[in-house]
Amino acid sequence: MSERPYRMIAFGDLLMRLSTPGFQRFVQADAFEVRFTGAEANSAAFLAGLGVETEAVSKVPAHEIGDACLGYLRRYGIGTRHVARGGDRLSVFFLETGASQRPSKVVYDRDHTAFQTASPGDFDWDAILDGADWLHFSGTAPAQGPSVRAALEEGLAAAAAAGVTVSCDLNYRAKLWTPEEASEVMTGLMQYVDVLIGNEEDAHKVFGIHAEGSDVTTGELVHSAYQQVATQLVERFGFRYVATTLRSSISASINGWAGMVYDGDRHYVSRSYEIHPVIDRVGGGDSFSGGLIYGMLHGWDPQQMVDFAAAASCLKHSVPGDFNLVSLEEVQLLAGGDASGRVRR
Repeated sequence: MSERPYRMIAFGDLLMRLSTPGFQRFVQADAFEVRFTGAEANSAAFLAGLGVETEAVSKVPAHEIGDACLGYLRRYGIGTRHVARGGDRLSVFFLETGASQRPSKVVYDRDHTAFQTASPGDFDWDAILDGADWLHFSGTAPAQGPSVRAALEEGLAAAAAAGVTVSCDLNYRAKLWTPEEASEVMTGLMQYVDVLIGNEEDAHKVFGIHAEGSDVTTGELVHSAYQQVATQLVERFGFRYVATTLRSSISASINGWAGMVYDGDRHYVSRSYEIHPVIDRVGGGDSFSGGLIYGMLHGWDPQQMVDFAAAASCLKHSVPGDFNLVSLEEVQLLAGGDASGRVRR
């Protein structure tokens, strides 16, 4: 008799991504490429591809655009039976992919959306969490307003009561809320979180903890500074794990990439990668989250987890779109040191 698959719940906003073809600027484009996405759904898509049972929990409009979004998720193995229907419109973001010294640009259209109307009455958390091992959310969800926050907090309380592990990617977005708003709300939610994921900017903007000596605009990363940040976060909130991506942006086309995990006792740092060229960096952090979740579900030691997560998210930068469509074997090969990129025949 085979064991049941691990089950992960992803709560968050679902969006239509409209990106310019190739590296065109917004003012040049006469067409957009359409995909569907969401921070938590990105992590779920990667996990689904690795054999984890995943379910999206969100709210989308009850018309054809909502249908298209859910169909897209199902195509990549994400369950949608707990997605509520209602509201008038789906969240949208426009992406202009940068190159060389020209950065990528994102324009959000996320006001008056279906997800912002989500409320506790839309979700049966007992049914959603039945048999679940993991609940994942990010800071972009509670940024959508008090009604969404109430629904999320109800789910987090139910997860705590059911013994379901909770992870949070801080995922601070300045275009969604101010640091003061984010700090007040996210601080209150941290009581439910077992695993916190966030980069240096997230920790600084949301909790006022700065990685001394590091400057993301120059590409200089000081690992000891991030270790101090992780230590402070565990001391303040009591997390089981704190994890961060370590990105050094030489340019839009060349990034250094690694990851770090702190278990309250020791800091574990992955091998470093130079990603050149960056094809699509959107969703890289979400893939890192997915990789960590996969490793934790399987009981890996922290070094193995962070090596796997960093390799997975490194590979994501080579995949167009937000979903990380790479296999377990591909990630394991890179994590094991094979970065040759040689043709597999």
